[in-house]
Amino acid sequence: MGAQIRVYRQKIKSTSSMKKIFKAMELIATSRIGKARARAQASTPYAEAITRAVSAVASQNDVEHVLTQKVAEPKRAAVLIMTSDRGLAGAYSTNVLKRSESLVARLKADGVEVRPYLYGRKAQAFYDFRSREYDKVWTGNTDSPEVSTAREIGTTLVDRFTQATEEGGVDELYLVYTEFQSMVKQEPVVHRLLPLAVVEKDAEGADQFLPQYDFEPSPEDVLDELLPRYIESRIFSAMLEASASELAARQRAMKSAADNADELIRKYTLLRNNARQAEITQELTELIAGADALAAS
Repeated sequence: MGAQIRVYRQKIKSTSSMKKIFKAMELIATSRIGKARARAQASTPYAEAITRAVSAVASQNDVEHVLTQKVAEPKRAAVLIMTSDRGLAGAYSTNVLKRSESLVARLKADGVEVRPYLYGRKAQAFYDFRSREYDKVWTGNTDSPEVSTAREIGTTLVDRFTQATEEGGVDELYLVYTEFQSMVKQEPVVHRLLPLAVVEKDAEGADQFLPQYDFEPSPEDVLDELLPRYIESRIFSAMLEASASELAARQRAMKSAADNADELIRKYTLLRNNARQAEITQELTELIAGADALAAS
């Protein structure tokens, strides 16, 4: 009986230690969510402005550009999948991977070859475990993205898109990431970055007003400069959205884990007390039995 009490004591001690870790991670995530949301909100106006500028250049001029021409029957597509580097964030990475699997299945059903590009160690582990091929992976600081990483990813994907299909190039570029909607809701989404949809719609479905521009030296040269920046800004904006979503998911997961740890501690404490009470009862029974045996003799 004493061994059983020691087991419960050890479980209470280990669970209490884990609870401290969960609470610390919850507090860290909570303290960083505000900054992550602010960064995501700050990046939105620039991303929207450059999108309008690119759309205006492409729609107001009879321009034939490789980044705006849609292939009638695409043969190959690049899919950038954004997950986290670390776990302990609930189903955050799992939901993104499920959404990407759905997209990949749809593209393959249409006869499109898929070339995955991965962002985050969880996506890399998912593909490595299943022995699947991927073209390139970027890891590190998924909860605090850097512009240099977005620039490198954008350059890689634009170069791949501008290559001829016969040389290994892609006809479409998709982005799968988690969109931050609120502290309690983050939704995995799929966006097609390329070919560029030159006319965007507002919430009511009407065409947005596109400003008039004068171009120097030519619309083609302007597109050559703007479109890579457009891709970079969109990727960085998605990275910031994913960062805020990851921190929110981790905060909720750690709070739930800490609550579960409290419940386990209460359960183990009750079991320990019951075992202690049973031990005391057994000792008393043995003492009384021994006294009765001496009295009878």
